[in-house]
Amino acid sequence: MSDWRPTATIENLQKRAELLAYIRQFFLQKGVMEVDTPVMSHCAVSDPFIDSIEVSYHPAVGLDSSTLYLQTSPEYAMKRILAAGSGAIYQMSKVFRNGESGSRHNPEFTMLEWYQPGYDDQDLMSEVEVLVGTVLGLGEIERITYSDLFQRYLGFRPEEVSARDLKSEALKHIDINLDDDNPDTWLNLLISNVIEPQLKSVPAIFVTEYPESQAALAKVKGGSAGIKVAARFELFIKGIELANGYHELTDFREQDRRLTADQLQRAELGLPQRPLDKRLVDALESGMPDCAGVALGVDRLLMLLLDSTTISEVIPFDHARA
Repeated sequence: MSDWRPTATIENLQKRAELLAYIRQFFLQKGVMEVDTPVMSHCAVSDPFIDSIEVSYHPAVGLDSSTLYLQTSPEYAMKRILAAGSGAIYQMSKVFRNGESGSRHNPEFTMLEWYQPGYDDQDLMSEVEVLVGTVLGLGEIERITYSDLFQRYLGFRPEEVSARDLKSEALKHIDINLDDDNPDTWLNLLISNVIEPQLKSVPAIFVTEYPESQAALAKVKGGSAGIKVAARFELFIKGIELANGYHELTDFREQDRRLTADQLQRAELGLPQRPLDKRLVDALESGMPDCAGVALGVDRLLMLLLDSTTISEVIPFDHARA
């Protein structure tokens, strides 16, 4: 029997330790405070496309249990700390997601998340570029808008075509039987199945100005094409999505509206109705500073550094051996 052994080699685990140490030194030199938020929460993420893992908590033997949720991201808790006046903060922590399994996915993985008051999405991209570029030996990273990305790789701009046209285009490339009138469904399928594979030949690229409908927790702004877009970016390295960042939403009313909209969408999709974190709304109402934040997959960064093909090569034990 050899399944007691780590899935990563000791040499890779040493590289992992060096990477974690470098990241902490990077933020120490910038005066960014490390924080440590709870792994379990009474509330769950609202995003319909992220599935929280539930755990059962018993206050004492024989007493009724309550359901808690393992964090899918430390974002909500970190924003509550920001609203309390922390200044710039970062966290490297384990996060947990149901259904995350594959060569680049594990249900438990390490996320680096940080927030810089006074930054917008452009400022934060520059900081991500320094961190990632130093680790991977990259130069200046290209920036391209979401609209220009589609124009480059598919020959059209998403804002200029209908949902029916998007579906028709997707079905040229993807064998799928899906009845959905939401343009974002087809845009996401085109990104993941058609564009991302073509990005494998691109060393690194920031995709910016996502559609307003894909703002998630980002502010909405006027884009370069004169239409409203999300102040959001994603970083792709050799076709691998590595980081997702926002000029953060600080309007508590809009935040409340988006949480409610997510819950309605979950109901329409037949997904569980889980408690929404209204403490986040309260934190924003108290006055969270204008800031930008980003989440970065540490395991994927190490995969890219070591040219690994599976996440199991860069973590001590994957899900099967946990």
